Amino acid sequence: MKTERISLLAGGVVTLLAVVATLAPWLPLGVVDWLALSELFLLGTTVLFTGTALIWVVLTYVVGAGYEPPEPVYGPDDVQVRILTVDAADVVQATVDSLPADFDDVHVVAEREIAVDGASVHVVPDGFDADAVRKGRAIEWARQHLPCSREYVLYLDEDSIVESFGGLPDADVVQLRERPRRTGSVFSYLADVYRMGVQIEQRAFARLSIPLFAWGGGIAVRRAVENEVTWDRETLVEDTAFVWAAAQQLDDFSFELATATCANEAPPTLREILEQRRRWAAGNLEASANLPVGYQVLTRLRNYAWALSPVVTVIVIPLSVLGVGIAATSLFTLTSLGLAVLTLFWYLRGVVYYGRSKLAWALAVPLAPVVTTVHSMGTVAGILDPPHEFRVTKKVGER
Repeated sequence: MKTERISLLAGGVVTLLAVVATLAPWLPLGVVDWLALSELFLLGTTVLFTGTALIWVVLTYVVGAGYEPPEPVYGPDDVQVRILTVDAADVVQATVDSLPADFDDVHVVAEREIAVDGASVHVVPDGFDADAVRKGRAIEWARQHLPCSREYVLYLDEDSIVESFGGLPDADVVQLRERPRRTGSVFSYLADVYRMGVQIEQRAFARLSIPLFAWGGGIAVRRAVENEVTWDRETLVEDTAFVWAAAQQLDDFSFELATATCANEAPPTLREILEQRRRWAAGNLEASANLPVGYQVLTRLRNYAWALSPVVTVIVIPLSVLGVGIAATSLFTLTSLGLAVLTLFWYLRGVVYYGRSKLAWALAVPLAPVVTTVHSMGTVAGILDPPHEFRVTKKVGER
């Protein structure tokens, strides 16, 4: 059995034992004897989450301190836009319509024939053979078959409404910012708000040898780099896998953030966000096998920590605050309170990232433990039961 699955099975045991600890006064003595084991598991989970939180703080406020996106050097006339879809014509049309008029080289790469105004539509042939699958296969077909004389290729997801575009800095890969918009489930949306707060760590990625992840919904790649690295690898996370490969293959790889922002759709249901996070977690863990050992360990520990974080936020923190059982020491209580504050900070930082118009969502901060659970449940599923095929997250098509 894979290490990842063993780790998460242990997490399930943690939750069960925590329930036992809470109900201890009403349980037979033989069950209460398990409390020492439950404390050990809960303590280990807390240590893991604490370590990951400290790494986040160092990345964000030490490594990434003072980072600002470089001044733009390349404009729309240096960029070819490629929008990826299966056959969501209405959703794609809204994305094309959102592009500034200066973009004059716009292409839609689809799996089936669709009609879109303002862009050239290309259908990936059934007979195209590649190691890459689904979205990665479509990108690789486009790389091989779409003529491009521009410096950059800008890849957008079908629902990546471009809210702003001030140009691209001079880098091999330029990451656009994302701002998920609500389309259905409130909890799915709040989980993405929370993720935006955590994701401010991206400002450190330009200073790392290998960025820790990439978002393919809005990413610009230098054409020469794309041709050298290619997208032809089997993975569920073609964006992150490409950046990891480029960082290791190129002698002087550069990665920068852009000021440009895309308003993409938050998953409309809890089922959709679970499947999305499941794919991300499983794909990242699989692709991390190609990283140097240090980055492998870091990537895997971060995935384990995010998967188990609800154990800390929903169980450990409340019990330690109430002084119930689990390693009830001043240090443990202080650590738990620190994690609680950081969890609330991530959520509120996400609200601030959205701007003044969304500040009312700060009132939902008491729901932070539930939000972290929604955010992490797909990670658990991705580690325990990784999908074997790319699954497109359902799009609603509403702005």
